[in-house]
Formats: sequence, structure tokens, C-alpha cells
Amino acid sequence: MSKDNLISHEGIIDRISNGVAHVRIVQNSACTSCKVASYCNSAESKEKIIDVRCIDESKYAVGQAVTVMAAQSVGMKAVVLAFIVPTILLLATIMGCVGYGLSDGIAALAGVGILLPYYFVLYLNRKRLENILTFYLK
Repeated sequence: MSKDNLISHEGIIDRISNGVAHVRIVQNSACTSCKVASYCNSAESKEKIIDVRCIDESKYAVGQAVTVMAAQSVGMKAVVLAFIVPTILLLATIMGCVGYGLSDGIAALAGVGILLPYYFVLYLNRKRLENILTFYLK
């Protein structure tokens, strides 16, 4: 896999348990690299914990600086599952309800209501998704 096809973030191992390294990364918005970011309220950064399976725990230690990596395709799959599919479901449900002659309020509730089973199905399949949406340590 070429370096161009990878997403990477620098982080520090927060803890290691049961073959999983919990890595703390700082996610910066694009604004933080801007020259006038200190004068603007838009610049933001968030700390996140990423769970990464590690085969050989002895290679890593708490407090160690690491790079968390994933293929770009993993990021795209996550975006599709988290944003694109729900948006399509929401819009299709609203348009179907309105086309069927239901009121806008009922259509909006049905659109939001269709997301509950979708996210529940994602939750039920979380173990399978963990195998598809994987991160690696470097």
C-alpha cells in the first residue's frame, strides 16, 4: 500500500488492555494551520481515543508515541456508513411520505425514525465492522 493511500495521525498510547492499545490523538481542524487562526474562533482541536488491535503488546508501552494508520478506503467506508447511507435513507423516507400524501411533520418524524433502526443495525454489527474498519500502529 502506497503512502498516498494511508491516513495517519500521531498519538500517544494511553493504555493497553486485552490486545488493544488505546491511543490518544489530537484531531485538528484545517483552520489550525491557518496563519490567522489565533485571531479566529473557528480554530478547534479535539482529543480522541482510538482503539487499535496490537498483536504483540510487548512492542508497545503506555506513554509511547506512535502513528495510527488506516487505508483511505477504510475512511471512505466509515463516511459512507455514518453519513451517506443515513442521508439517503432520511431523504428517501421524507420524499416517499410526502409523495404518499402525508403531512410534512409526519414525513419529518418518519425520516428521523428510519435512522433509529439503521443505527441499531450498525450497533448490532459492531464486531463485524471492527474487522472491516481497522487501524494499525507504526
